[in-house]
Amino acid sequence: MSISILPDEVASQIAAGEVVERPASVVKELLENAIDAGADRIAIRIEEAGRKLIEVSDNGAGIAIEELPLAVARHATSKLRSADDLFHIRTLGFRGEALASIGSVSRMVIQSRQPDQPTGAKIVIEGGKTLSLDPAGGIAGTFIQVRDLFYNTPARLKFLKRDITEKQQIDGLVTRYALAYPEKAIHLSEDGKPVLQTTGDGDRRAVLAQLHGVELAKQLLEVVFEEDGIHMDGFISPISINRSNRKDITFFVNGRWVQDTALITALMKAYQSFLMVGRYPMAVLFLDVLPEDVDVNVHPAKAEVRFRQPDEIFTSVQRAVRRALMSYSPVPQMTTAYWHTGSEHAYPGNSGPSWDQNFYHQTPGEQSIGFDKAENLGENPSATPLVHGIPILRLIGQIGATYLVAEGPDGLYLIDQHAAHERILFEKMLAMKGNIPAQSLLEPLIIQLPPQSARQLQENLPAMQQIGFKLEEFGVNTFRLAAIPAVFAQKDPQAAIRSVVEDFEEDETPLQGLLEERLIARICKRMAVKGGAVLSTEEQQALLRDLESCSAPRTCPHGRPTMIHLSVDLLERQFGRRGARST
Repeated sequence: MSISILPDEVASQIAAGEVVERPASVVKELLENAIDAGADRIAIRIEEAGRKLIEVSDNGAGIAIEELPLAVARHATSKLRSADDLFHIRTLGFRGEALASIGSVSRMVIQSRQPDQPTGAKIVIEGGKTLSLDPAGGIAGTFIQVRDLFYNTPARLKFLKRDITEKQQIDGLVTRYALAYPEKAIHLSEDGKPVLQTTGDGDRRAVLAQLHGVELAKQLLEVVFEEDGIHMDGFISPISINRSNRKDITFFVNGRWVQDTALITALMKAYQSFLMVGRYPMAVLFLDVLPEDVDVNVHPAKAEVRFRQPDEIFTSVQRAVRRALMSYSPVPQMTTAYWHTGSEHAYPGNSGPSWDQNFYHQTPGEQSIGFDKAENLGENPSATPLVHGIPILRLIGQIGATYLVAEGPDGLYLIDQHAAHERILFEKMLAMKGNIPAQSLLEPLIIQLPPQSARQLQENLPAMQQIGFKLEEFGVNTFRLAAIPAVFAQKDPQAAIRSVVEDFEEDETPLQGLLEERLIARICKRMAVKGGAVLSTEEQQALLRDLESCSAPRTCPHGRPTMIHLSVDLLERQFGRRGARST
């Protein structure tokens, strides 16, 4: 096959694939252009998750009439003049590809007027071709309308996710830039409904309060760091506030949102020994370095960067975060009381037993077998009564504030208290499914969520009602909670809502289409007693007895083992004792 040069139309569409991956990519490029233009008021309007319409208007510097056709040409930019400028980039955009790429896969209109000019111009682009260029008036600034995204590339259109997922991508993007640029008033509406509105007063904590609620914003720890030409500021969460994923970790480098694994690793290193495995902090951090010390020309999407001295950056981030944590959250002192099995003192980072023993007491008709019976079973394992596959166990105690140690006639059992409690809760709630009791709050609680979380909760309100939440919309990204499931009675209602929403966000499948068991399993995972919580002897006993009464006690609902069995024979072999019994 002979080599030939691709037509301009095909080449433009290929190039667009690197820049315009989804509707959020369009919003990002247009939002960054508005910021580069010096705008302090930016309005974004979305319809049908950006598939049908994306509009961005700003009050920035505008585009000169004679330069408007050049603005939509490939590799045309006002932000670079030579290769040397790549090492001194102070703007968000610089490639000169964004508008050309967007125009090649949509129907685009750009109208712009410079503040010192009486008139501006309007250009219409369709599939990369200019259809018209005419004089136009309007307010100073730039207005860009993008319709029918990917209309001429149906294959790419098929790869887009559900509307809620694409909207979440847009919401997350805009909220990040709202945090990075609190001095700019940013308004986002989707399908005619307001999603985000910042005042532009420059107060970053006020933006956090609008996104996450006043109470959470108050608890976030401020980070201020400057050393060896590296400046960093922002906010991190205390140890008590954490998430199940990394979505609430945001880094900006020189005003540019980046997704850098090394920066996240440095952050997690700072939290090492503070957080449980699998838990992540909230963080909004802004790193400023000399432009020549960072390469932003790594990928067309401009989401990756390369530092000239990565080790110094890594160390600085770790030191800054660790310093803030130590300032606000000194390392707790371990006392000898902690090691007492029946102690009421909580493990550092916990407020005490996090589950309600009374909720799991035996129902009428049930009868636990007490320890006296377990002690008289004899030594023959074959004669050991089994409770749904496990023998009657005698509690010895708790180790590591995470595992219960119990003795059975056939050896030693180590029980993971979290996994075991998951199983207990799961079977208790499953027995009540369709009629899970709810508990009314003394006063309704108003809960404010970030836009992407609010959207998930809004879509899954019917599912929430099914499990005992009396919840309704109460304004933009705000909900009114009047009742919660009885199982959550000892929990913070707001934390319960956030926990469930986190699980919504981790799974794109609509809950209404799932088995109820799956939803219940999610809830149980969230609400089960955690590793690191010291339980009283009575609580340990109750957990052990309730586990024995389960129909499937050896695994949690997600398939993880609840216990490890060390047989007497194995123990004797490990200790080199003669006459180890054969199994």
